[in-house]
Amino acid sequence: MYDPLTSTYSFSCPHGSPPRVPLSAFRTLDRLPGAAHPAVYRIQFACGCGDEHAGLIAHDDLDWAHLGATADRTFRNLMTAHDDPIARELVDLSAGRIGAGEWPWSFFCFLEGRPRPITPSAFTLIAPGGSAFGVAVQCPACSSVSVNLVTREHVDIPFRNDGHVGVVPHVFERDALRALADFRIELDSAQFDERRLDLEL
Repeated sequence: MYDPLTSTYSFSCPHGSPPRVPLSAFRTLDRLPGAAHPAVYRIQFACGCGDEHAGLIAHDDLDWAHLGATADRTFRNLMTAHDDPIARELVDLSAGRIGAGEWPWSFFCFLEGRPRPITPSAFTLIAPGGSAFGVAVQCPACSSVSVNLVTREHVDIPFRNDGHVGVVPHVFERDALRALADFRIELDSAQFDERRLDLEL
């Protein structure tokens, strides 16, 4: 479902061929009750056909596939003249960056007044707004919902965190931003503070 080489997820479209969409094409993410190993999320995504469709994604695909462990491709190792699995290279690269204090995704928690490392399952809403994206994130530490204004690359590319982000100076209730239209209005009307995203892990 997730391709770590293109940073895209594959879903089905009722109007044509299966689209490959980046994380920034997701609009809403909701964990479904019930299954826990793995948890299952219902997502709404913007499709290339112009419509928004619903899809299901397992926690493993949403949060951990970007590390590359599930990649089933090989590459030609010119030093050994063998075809080596790409998964090993991607996992080693990811582990090295995490060990050095980098995290694939991060956001600024307004309630705590500090940046936090996250995984995509912490996102609740993603809304495009010109050249930036508004992202509502539930903090894994305090469970409050903060809204950050970030670049597309910050959302789509693991380990590509913006140095500065816009932060709505308000803590939101979990259900306050359920409707994407309401969220977009909130983004248009909100004042954003610029905050640094240097993580201290």
